[in-house]
Amino acid sequence: MRRENILKIIVISFTFIFLLLLLFPFFVMISTMLRPSREVYTSPPYWIPKHPTLSNFIGVWNQVPLVTYFTNSLIIAGGTMVLNTLLSVPAAYAISRFRFPGKQILLYMLIVLQMFSPIVVVISLFKIMFWFHLLNTYTGLIFSNTAFTLSFTIWMLNGYFKSVPVDIEEAALIDGCTHLQAIQKIVLPIAAPGLVTTMIYSFIFAWNEFMFALTFIQSAKKMPITIGLYSFVGQYTTQWEYLATASFLAIIPIVVLFLLIEKQLVAGLVGGAVKG
Repeated sequence: MRRENILKIIVISFTFIFLLLLLFPFFVMISTMLRPSREVYTSPPYWIPKHPTLSNFIGVWNQVPLVTYFTNSLIIAGGTMVLNTLLSVPAAYAISRFRFPGKQILLYMLIVLQMFSPIVVVISLFKIMFWFHLLNTYTGLIFSNTAFTLSFTIWMLNGYFKSVPVDIEEAALIDGCTHLQAIQKIVLPIAAPGLVTTMIYSFIFAWNEFMFALTFIQSAKKMPITIGLYSFVGQYTTQWEYLATASFLAIIPIVVLFLLIEKQLVAGLVGGAVKG
């Protein structure tokens, strides 16, 4: 057997094993959500449900207000995506087009900010939210999520705006466009894959965020889905079948969103890695 074929087999084998490891938690989730409660705590455990059931889907809807949790998550994630886009587009455009002292240092600082974990600053943010009366509000969570996604989106969009030739904008200005119209009609359409990528990144970050929501939200009517899932975890027991079912329902919007914009998202990630 040729050496190239052996290497190919090794790579394929390791890739297959890696995919199995990645997909294993999803298999456990699906297996658990199809079990009746009496099978969840059997010892020794088994992977395939002996008596699969869909009753957990009915039970989870009756036990917690999932519609309220989903609505709250959509408001928070959508607000984060909009605010992040409104702030990152002009900031990234300015960095890509204008020359000013400390520009390169600013770009490096954006990457440094991305390295911070939210748990490091959660106490400080709690004090800030308290001073500005933003605790237990959608606005507080939207601001917090935006603060932790803005540095990445600015860096990503900066690379895309750099790829747009300045000559195209100048030609648009000569044809009678204002500077804002040139950005709207020329720059943003060309940089659309990067814009979609950053928008979806901020949306998914806000949808999955847990620490800020747990710290800043006290009212059950304003809890996002991540905190709603936590309600199945009790002091003495955990309703694993309901937790797995609700988790499955929570990832459906993200999967659908990814399928709808898969091409733009992949193009944006690849292009941002090359251009940034």
